[in-house]
Amino acid sequence: MKEELMRKVQLTDKEMPTQWYNIQADIADLPEYINPQTKKPITAEDLSPIFPPEIIKQEMSKERYIDIPEPVQDIYHTYRPTNLHRAYGLERLLGTPAKIFYKYEGGNATGSHKLNSAVPQAYYNKLAGITRLTTETGAGQWGSALSMACCHFGLECQVYMVKVSYNQKPFRRTFMQSFGASVDASPSPKTAFGRNVLATMPETNGTLGIAISEAVEDAVSRKDTNYALGSVLNHVGMHQTIIGLETQKQFEKIDMQPDVVIACVGGGSNFSGFAFPYLRDKIQGKSNVRVVAVESSACPTLTKGIYAYDYSDVGHMCPITKMYTLGSDFMPSGVHAGGLRYHGMNPIVSKLYHDGYIEAVAYGQLDTLKAGLFFAQAEGIVPAPESTHAIKAAIDEAEKCKEEGVSKTIVFCLSGNGYFDMYAYDALLKGELKDSTAPEIDTSKIKLPEIQL
Repeated sequence: MKEELMRKVQLTDKEMPTQWYNIQADIADLPEYINPQTKKPITAEDLSPIFPPEIIKQEMSKERYIDIPEPVQDIYHTYRPTNLHRAYGLERLLGTPAKIFYKYEGGNATGSHKLNSAVPQAYYNKLAGITRLTTETGAGQWGSALSMACCHFGLECQVYMVKVSYNQKPFRRTFMQSFGASVDASPSPKTAFGRNVLATMPETNGTLGIAISEAVEDAVSRKDTNYALGSVLNHVGMHQTIIGLETQKQFEKIDMQPDVVIACVGGGSNFSGFAFPYLRDKIQGKSNVRVVAVESSACPTLTKGIYAYDYSDVGHMCPITKMYTLGSDFMPSGVHAGGLRYHGMNPIVSKLYHDGYIEAVAYGQLDTLKAGLFFAQAEGIVPAPESTHAIKAAIDEAEKCKEEGVSKTIVFCLSGNGYFDMYAYDALLKGELKDSTAPEIDTSKIKLPEIQL
C-alpha cells in the first residue's frame, strides 16, 4: 500500500480476533488479591457473591488466549473491527516528521471502548442466571456501555454515577435511561454507604471509589444481582485487548511497527487493552517499543502515588490489591475527564510500571482539552476529555521528533468521542475552564490496610 494513500487501515470481519490476550500468562510473581474482611488471599468463593463463574475463572486464569464466545463476537461485529487512522491533518499542522496513527474506539453507539467489556460481562451474567447488574461510572462511558449491553441480554441495570459527572453530563444519563438503566448520583441515599457519606460530606462531588462501594453493597444485598466493573481488574483489561490485537494486525498489513504506543489511564481499561499485546512482545524480548500511560494531574496515581497494597474502594468492600495508589480516601478535583479520577490503578499496569516496562506522564485539563480542540480541527473528531490526554502526549512526542529531526511512528488510542462532553469544550472556548491540580500529596500519610502475607 502506498504511504500517500494510507488514510486508514481496515480489517475485514474475518480478520477480527476471536480470542482475547491474557497477559497474566506472561508475568511472573503477580501479587495476590487480598480479602478485605479476612486479610487473606482471595479465593474464587470469595468473589462468587458479585461475579459469575466465568468472570471469576478469567480473573484468575493463566491461559494466554481465551476464546471470545460467538454471541459476544456477533455483537462485536456491529461495530468492530475499528479503523486505524493515519493523522495526516495533525502531522501537517504540527510540521513534524513523525508518522502519527490513532485507533478510533468512539464509533459505536456508546462513543467509547467500554462496550468491549460490557458485552461479555452481561453475557456471562446472563448465562449464570443473573437478571440484574449494578455498576459505577465516572464520566458515563462505562454506564452507557453496560446499559446497552444489559438491554441486549434482557438484564436490569443500576448505575451509580459519580455526582460531579451526573451534574456535568446530563445527556449521558439520558443515554443510559434510554436503554432502560436506573441512574443515581453517587453518593446516593439508596445505599447505607451512600447515606453515610452524604451525612459526613454533604457537598462532596463523589469519587469512583465511593460509587464502587455503593454498587457492590447493592449487588451483595440481592440474590438476583451481580456487580460489573469497567476497569481495574484483569478480566476487564483482557476483554479490551481486542483493541491492541487489531492494531497489531493493521500495522502488519502496512508493514510498519510503532515506536511509541500511547493511551490515557485512569483505572487502566483502555490502556490495558491497547498496550498489553505490545507489552507481551516487550516482556518476551521481541520488541523495544516505548509504552506511555497518560494520566490527569488531578489524580496522578502513577506519577505521584505509592506502590502498595490498598483498598480498591472507599467502603473497603472490594479486594485489597497491590497497586499504585493515592489512598482510598483521596478526593480528586471535579475535572471533566471523569474516567481518570480513580485513586488506584490496575494491579498489572502497576507492576509493569514498577518494573520499568511502562512510562507515565500527567497533564492538566487546560492543556489536554486544548490538544483535543487542536486534534478536532485537524482530524474532524471531537475527542472525549479522557482521550485528549493521549492526544497531548502524542503531540509532545511529535514535537520532540521535529526538534530532533527524527521520524518515529507514534500510535495512540482515541478511546472515545466527546459529543456528550461539549460542556467542557464550551467552558474552554469561553475562557471559563479551570485547570486541574492535585492537592499536595504526602505519601507518608496515606492510610493503608494492615495485612500480613
